[in-house]
Amino acid sequence: MRIKEAAARLGLSPRAIRFYEEKGLIAPAKERSSQYRTFDEDDVRRLQTIVALREAGLGIDDIQKALPAGGKDDGGAAGEVARHLELRRSEMVSAWVELKRMIETVDGMLAMLASEQALPTDAMFRLAQEARDVRELRSSWQDVWDYDGLAETHDDRVAESSGEYTAYAEALGLIVSWIAAAPGEEGLDLGTGTGNLAGMLLRQGAKMAGVDQSLAMLQRCRAKFPEIETKVGNLLAIPYTAGKFDFVVSSFALQHLSAGQLRLALEEMLRVLKPRGRICIADLMTSGDRVREQLAEAFPGHKPLAALAELSGYFERRGYVVKIRRIHGLLHVVYAVPIR
Repeated sequence: MRIKEAAARLGLSPRAIRFYEEKGLIAPAKERSSQYRTFDEDDVRRLQTIVALREAGLGIDDIQKALPAGGKDDGGAAGEVARHLELRRSEMVSAWVELKRMIETVDGMLAMLASEQALPTDAMFRLAQEARDVRELRSSWQDVWDYDGLAETHDDRVAESSGEYTAYAEALGLIVSWIAAAPGEEGLDLGTGTGNLAGMLLRQGAKMAGVDQSLAMLQRCRAKFPEIETKVGNLLAIPYTAGKFDFVVSSFALQHLSAGQLRLALEEMLRVLKPRGRICIADLMTSGDRVREQLAEAFPGHKPLAALAELSGYFERRGYVVKIRRIHGLLHVVYAVPIR
């Protein structure tokens, strides 16, 4: 078919198709004599894919990376397309969480205006500052440890049970014991990595989901535990709706957050929990500033969790009973369950 026929079939303009051709996304054949473009069914399917990815929010650069060069699909594009869609989804969730925060800020300002005769400038400014601080905390997190690069050797490193992963298996075993997942319960593992903790809970009969910022880690998790639903995501913007999970667990992940980011992560945990949901965390936790300094020296780049009293206090103020056990050195397990 000619370009106008292809455009009419797909609901595009010929100009849009020419644009995709200029960008190297399609390469239709041309008649020798007239040089008119001719489109076959493969070209149409290719254009359908491009239109779909554009509608999903992918830019031209991302589509160029996701689809094979030369304008024809070779059957191996699915994995790369999925990777770019997962990354795009993670970006969209972060934007959605930020939009939700902005709506809450606007609602707060409207409430102030409804109760005051004069413009409450100072109060509105403070509210805006708080919103800005939260936005900066959420956007400032970076993976400076290259967990995509560490994915291939991750399971070997934790099996050694040394360094920051000393007593790794014991800590995960205690989480599983304390959570005591009932068959059919829905659980979320934050910073799931290659899925070791989620896999243990899966064997108890729970329906598990795992979130991690490293796609390479998640790919290994999927290979080991295809039953686990995995999503690329940031602990500061969990890619799930509110009130979905019976329990949330995390191991050796929250130590990568600053104190302010940790509070945001805890808020996100509570958001995705059901009203009676429970939380269990295993991580390196400190009891004072000097210990924080020592940990920074022992594990450069890592940030210990808040002091145990601060963490337990956070949950207790929100109506949780907290149980704590020291496993080894700075490694502790914290279990929080709502007061019945």
